[in-house]
Amino acid sequence: MRADSTHVSEIESVLAGFDSPRDNFVVESWRRCVDEYQLDPARANEAYILPNSQLREHRERSERLIRIARASMEDLFAQIVGQNYVLLLTNELGVTVDFFGEHNFVRELKDAGLYLGSEWSEERAGTCGVGSCIVTGEAVTVHQFDHFDSTHTPLSCSAAPIFDTQGQLSAVLDISLLQSPSAKISQGLALHLAKTSAMRVELAGLLGDMRSEWVLCLSRSSSTLDASPEAAVALDGRGCVIGMTHSAARLLAALSGLSWRRPGELLGRTLQSFFCVSVEDLPRLTRAHAAHDRQLIGHDNSRWYGHAIDPAAAKSKPVSVTKHQQVVSRAQRLPSALAKLSGGDRVLDKTLTRVAKVARTPLPVLIQGETGVGKEYLARAIHDVVNADAPFVAINCAAIPESLIEGELFGHEAGAFTGASRRGRPGLIEAANGGTLFLDEIGDMPLALQARLLRFLSEGEVMRVGSTQVRKVQVRVLSASFHHLPELVQQNLFRSDLYYRLNSVEVYIPPLRHRSDMKYLSAVFLAKQGGHKSLSESALSAMRVYSWPGNLRELDNAMQLAAALCENEVIELSDLPQALIALQPIRLAKGQDAGVDATPFSDGQAGAQLLKAIAQCEGNKSRAAKLLGIDRSTLYRRLSRLHT
Repeated sequence: MRADSTHVSEIESVLAGFDSPRDNFVVESWRRCVDEYQLDPARANEAYILPNSQLREHRERSERLIRIARASMEDLFAQIVGQNYVLLLTNELGVTVDFFGEHNFVRELKDAGLYLGSEWSEERAGTCGVGSCIVTGEAVTVHQFDHFDSTHTPLSCSAAPIFDTQGQLSAVLDISLLQSPSAKISQGLALHLAKTSAMRVELAGLLGDMRSEWVLCLSRSSSTLDASPEAAVALDGRGCVIGMTHSAARLLAALSGLSWRRPGELLGRTLQSFFCVSVEDLPRLTRAHAAHDRQLIGHDNSRWYGHAIDPAAAKSKPVSVTKHQQVVSRAQRLPSALAKLSGGDRVLDKTLTRVAKVARTPLPVLIQGETGVGKEYLARAIHDVVNADAPFVAINCAAIPESLIEGELFGHEAGAFTGASRRGRPGLIEAANGGTLFLDEIGDMPLALQARLLRFLSEGEVMRVGSTQVRKVQVRVLSASFHHLPELVQQNLFRSDLYYRLNSVEVYIPPLRHRSDMKYLSAVFLAKQGGHKSLSESALSAMRVYSWPGNLRELDNAMQLAAALCENEVIELSDLPQALIALQPIRLAKGQDAGVDATPFSDGQAGAQLLKAIAQCEGNKSRAAKLLGIDRSTLYRRLSRLHT
């Protein structure tokens, strides 16, 4: 098919560096289409509709999404019916899994790709509403000649992202027209409707997932709070964020100086980290109180109104469930290889539940998290769910010298380079054939090698260094990085096409300081040392407030040391590493236990007094604050200073 020559000339002009009236995201998308996807603007391509067998797989995987979104889509379509608009719901890969359109135009819609089973990823369709929304994470309108491919230039597409409760993009809601007025501004209402409906889908998903947790809905106006909240967060019994809508992620990020593009940094933080309230204040924010009285102040002094929804479990007052029963129930929901990674931490359990749904599929999984949080533990667990007996090959991309990494990955023929084996050698990718290839610290892989890895991921073929023979390899690819890969992409340090190939599923492991299962993790690492040692309450309290910059790796080392130093079955604070001993409560006088001293004290004494109070109150910080005669916010500030 021949492309519109004027449109092609405009794209070539923009790529040559000339100014363009187009939106910046359109220009950046055009560049990706040429530089990364090797698409040709002069070659028009028909819209792509997946075969029914592939579509069925995508719809089955998106069954829950379709069910949650259906009501909002029906309401939205009722508002725009008769105006020739089409609604598309796509998954995170850009495949349309649900569709609303007028039957009179079915043939035209299918030809244009505005139909069930169409694929609208940038890599496939070029610049388009769904594809650009997936890449940027932003709501966008791609109007007529904003499209890269001339086939799509008659269309106008307004798309809004839908994020899951853990902050990962899971779908796109798109409102499109076969033909539209020439002015892009004419689609402002369509974009607004798409964004509003996407927010409703997210809220429905959050309320469905978090029925037995506190959910706090937020709005700037008390009049719209109960009917149409702007944001919502889910909180566990400690007041820690365990889920959120996308608008809430943006709000929490703004209040804390963090980035919404790193949702894992928001999950696990307490409500008090963002607002001047805590979990104990939630009952006064329920509908039992007038909306205008339900105020809460953000740390930037912004004023919000809250609607706190009681956990369903609290409303129905069920028979109490023992901790053992909770663990058994959780283990039944998760494969054993995954279940043993958590002792009931709610944020991590949500991640593991997400992983369990895709563990038996060939989808690549990207694991993000700080150094030492257990990314390889999770990778091995995913592997074990499928076939524990198959090869599991882990490659630390940061540990192999750049000059050797290509030969290590792809292997080499005899004499391919100085120092090469005389007989040649298969690479680590070949060694993983039939099993799992785990690419640790993928963000440190050299750019030149990223291109070869991308080809392997696309074709399933490797060619040893110095060889012309292609070898077929079938592996499940898992990868991990402590770098935030989208930032590396923006800095041109990581290929965006490789990033999107690796993160079909992206999960985040919270740092140890944000986890609630310290007792369980400590017991796991102590069990490795043999014996039946356990932690005293004072030791456990100190461990719960320590920042653990080395995460699980540091905890493992700490338990090894404690087991070696402890002379009986109970590990005391004095058996722990020096970093924790430094926080040990002081003595007021020789032979006298340190109580809670209300007299002025130094910074070192302050830390000791705080820890002593928290230990005496069995970890309840609200009671500890009362014992110290200070308010909760002061206690949290002092704890924060103690670990900075």
